[in-house]
Amino acid sequence: MSNPRTPGLFITGTDTEVGKTYIAAMIARALVASGRRVGVYKPVASGCRRVEGELVSDDAVALWEAAGRPGALERVCPQRFEAPLAPHLAARAEGKTLDNRLLRTGLDYWTERSDVVLVEGAGGLLCPLGEHEYVIDLARDFGFPLVVVAKNALGTINHTLQTLFVAEHHQSPHVGYSFFPPEGKKGTSLSPLSVAGVVLNGAVPPEGDLSIATNREELDSHLREVLLVEVPWQARDFDQSIDWSERCG
Repeated sequence: MSNPRTPGLFITGTDTEVGKTYIAAMIARALVASGRRVGVYKPVASGCRRVEGELVSDDAVALWEAAGRPGALERVCPQRFEAPLAPHLAARAEGKTLDNRLLRTGLDYWTERSDVVLVEGAGGLLCPLGEHEYVIDLARDFGFPLVVVAKNALGTINHTLQTLFVAEHHQSPHVGYSFFPPEGKKGTSLSPLSVAGVVLNGAVPPEGDLSIATNREELDSHLREVLLVEVPWQARDFDQSIDWSERCG
């Protein structure tokens, strides 16, 4: 389990392929530039490439490189699977079982040697990690504020607000399903997960999608006090100065 004295951020997305790794790497570079020792952790990855008999997570490599190659690359993502499926299903396809304990204890390696830790989740908050657990349960156990990465494209307003709704209305996993309790049982409401900010990411070329020009303004009108940052297509830096260390928790 994480060391509570080590601050961090949990990077999640409104969907798959929204650029979580791209944004997490940008945050890592910004923190390294400010003099922080940055640990990077991706508890599990599916859809990995097989290189000379070994499974390689391109996301893990990108995070490790952005953080200045701290520690051992293998520790960035200790559970890697080949099939492009939800993690527990990808593990099952290989005749394995997702190790839920390792999902959590794998973070200890980084909290012991870092000033700040960035954790990148798999998919979105309701991506399943088994029959009775979701990514949101992992995020709550780590206790880091969320950075929600949203793709700047048609539909992002709905996807972003749904993600924030889930973060606010999470229920206890001890009744079975964390967000959807079994029939006849009621979940125990927990305090809302802290949200450090929303990053509207230009993950696709801005051609032919009229919503790209208005998504930021429309989202801003709904997010109240939540930090909203926009990253244009292929940008390498944020469009405003952000002290990410202050947003860690």
